Amino acid sequence: MTRIIAIASGKGGVGKTTLTANLAAAFAQLQKSVIAIDGNLGTANLGMHLGVPLYPVTLQDVLMRKARLSDAIFYHKSGFRVLPADVSLRKAIDPKSHHFMNVFYKLVGDADVVLIDCPPGVGAETKAVIEACDEVITVTNPEIPAMTDAVKLEAVAAEVGTANTGAIINRIKRHKHEIDVGVAERFLGMFVLGHVHEDRHVSRATYEREPVITHKPNSRAARQIMDIAMRMTGKPVEKKRFNWFRR
Repeated sequence: MTRIIAIASGKGGVGKTTLTANLAAAFAQLQKSVIAIDGNLGTANLGMHLGVPLYPVTLQDVLMRKARLSDAIFYHKSGFRVLPADVSLRKAIDPKSHHFMNVFYKLVGDADVVLIDCPPGVGAETKAVIEACDEVITVTNPEIPAMTDAVKLEAVAAEVGTANTGAIINRIKRHKHEIDVGVAERFLGMFVLGHVHEDRHVSRATYEREPVITHKPNSRAARQIMDIAMRMTGKPVEKKRFNWFRR
């Protein structure tokens, strides 16, 4: 059964797009058929992260019925498919939930996992994308502003009837002002799927337009993201990797 999952964040800058790309690569390594979609029509970045910033056919073309869905899908070397959005404003549109749903559900049966990189925040566009998905995963940093906004996403998901799969605490730097992992889970009031520490290899991989999962598979961030993907697919995670889980 195809899982259609929104990857969302209450604010920008928490690493949501990077996680979307890397989770797609991780699922592909777990032998899952994956499609990553850039649902952030206003400030599209997923294609740029993956080396397809100017793909000729985009999600906007499909939403406007100017192109077939199959024509907008790019096959990435990391083993998954990408449906990019236009990086310019020349195709600016304001789609509703059912428009996204019409696209997403055409992929049912064609992939095991469909990951949608949502717009940041809790505005109308984010709500429309989340409503069109079966599940939502909230990405946040271990800081009060990011977590406060992350809690709002839980309310959005509940309002539109989308299952809240949990949260990922990203870019942990171990600074004194950061919220402790255990406290963060209670603060968010949702299951924490995993944690990812700040890792210089992530920015280097992004520069190379490649997920860190494939660029530097033995890096700390790559191993932590792979653990999250394994946990989401029900595969056992090696206990030795849980050393990072306790702060």
